[in-house]
Amino acid sequence: MAFYVYIVASRRNGTLYIGHTDDLARRTWEHQEKVYPGFTRKYDVGILVWYEVHDTRESVLIRERQMKKWRRLWKLELIERTNAGWRDLAQDLNC
Repeated sequence: MAFYVYIVASRRNGTLYIGHTDDLARRTWEHQEKVYPGFTRKYDVGILVWYEVHDTRESVLIRERQMKKWRRLWKLELIERTNAGWRDLAQDLNC
């Protein structure tokens, strides 16, 4: 089983949300469809702009906690390094 830490955004350089899941396609769909009330629905955050795969739940939780402490600039630089066009990566997941 794979685990994912991910970043969804409202738009390029917009509001960011970092989360983790064991089903990236389902979780991304939930963000896009605003299934649950909360931060991502309130701030219209649903574009999958970055993700990373982990082998264990423990490692993905550690990585998520680290990244949530990062400065915003570091998060933006991470996205720009791998997804300079801020393309919605969910399209590749068949969401």
